[in-house]
Amino acid sequence: MPVKLSTYLKNTYGEKIYRLSLSSGCSCPNRDGRIGYGGCSFCSEGGSGEFAQGPGFIRDQDHSSSPEFFDIDAQIERAKELIRGKTDARHFIAYFQSYTNTYGDVNRLKELYKRAISREDIVALSLGTRPDCLGPEVMDMLKELSAIKPVWIELGLQTIHEKTATRMRRGYELSVFEDAYRRLKEAGITVVVHVIFGLPGESKEDMLDTIRFLAGLEPALDGIKIQNLQILKGADMYGEYMNSIESGDGEFHIMSMEEYTDVVAKAIALLPKETVVHRMTGDGPRKLLVEPLWSLDKKRVLNMLTAKTKGLLT
Repeated sequence: MPVKLSTYLKNTYGEKIYRLSLSSGCSCPNRDGRIGYGGCSFCSEGGSGEFAQGPGFIRDQDHSSSPEFFDIDAQIERAKELIRGKTDARHFIAYFQSYTNTYGDVNRLKELYKRAISREDIVALSLGTRPDCLGPEVMDMLKELSAIKPVWIELGLQTIHEKTATRMRRGYELSVFEDAYRRLKEAGITVVVHVIFGLPGESKEDMLDTIRFLAGLEPALDGIKIQNLQILKGADMYGEYMNSIESGDGEFHIMSMEEYTDVVAKAIALLPKETVVHRMTGDGPRKLLVEPLWSLDKKRVLNMLTAKTKGLLT
């Protein structure tokens, strides 16, 4: 059976490990016009990284450094200070979450990530990115970094269904993901895939079909993050949602906590034993979240998920 991230980290490092949300200063090709503007329709203005410590993604077309971008050591220390009351962890994962963290000047990114991964208190580097932003130079960079410490690449697939992907403006086809996955695994890079349950137009069976596809990947999927669709102010999907509510067309079905936790449990049961479950729910910024409001009660959600996945996770 698959394993929880906390268990995996404890077994691997012998102690508690905490993620630090950091900023690389990157933008996204789905925002600056290379692929599109506005990003994926569900994505917030902060690029799904409102908790990261370095403001100011790089807005220049040449990807030059933003004057607002925080020094990486300062970011790490600030992130550690913010969580000091929550954990006694001594070692951390440098997690670059917001926007597309392999999109930009490779030399700048290599220097940035080397500085982060070379610190004694950092045990691994985790980069959120898109499968269409993993060209040869980026792959060479990842191989070089992974020779220092483990590198995790987090790919925002969200769904295997092309109709849904087109609607949410993902900007690449499933075949692009498949090619990127193959190249990353051949390079010995750990791959974590993001999936969203509750996207408009998808049934529970559609959601489970995405999991079945991922469960059938070879080599086996290293990790997965599952979260509920969040309607956030500032995201284009917020406008779609409000229009749907006003028109009463029923295009958006916001799953209840019971519905969501049921489908997550079914998804976990489909995963291979090699897969590490990094996340089973999301917690968007309170000031931006419109739906589902039940997700704000994270303790209650996690308790329900724990009960429903009992015996399915180690």
